[in-house]
Amino acid sequence: MKFIEIKRKTRTEKRYSKRMGELTTKVTYIRKHLLGLPIKTLHKYRETYYGKIKNCEDCVLYQ
Repeated sequence: MKFIEIKRKTRTEKRYSKRMGELTTKVTYIRKHLLGLPIKTLHKYRETYYGKIKNCEDCVLYQ
């Protein structure tokens, strides 16, 4: 049984950037889990329409 695991999960989110406006994109989260419960998000990134990988710091979560 593993106590600490690193898991990757992808989900669809609405994002907003000043240049492009609102867009729906797939965001991948890399999280550290202790006994199956998430502890910390290590990194999150998104893939653009053209296949380029970008960090999620450049776009704000749309609310």
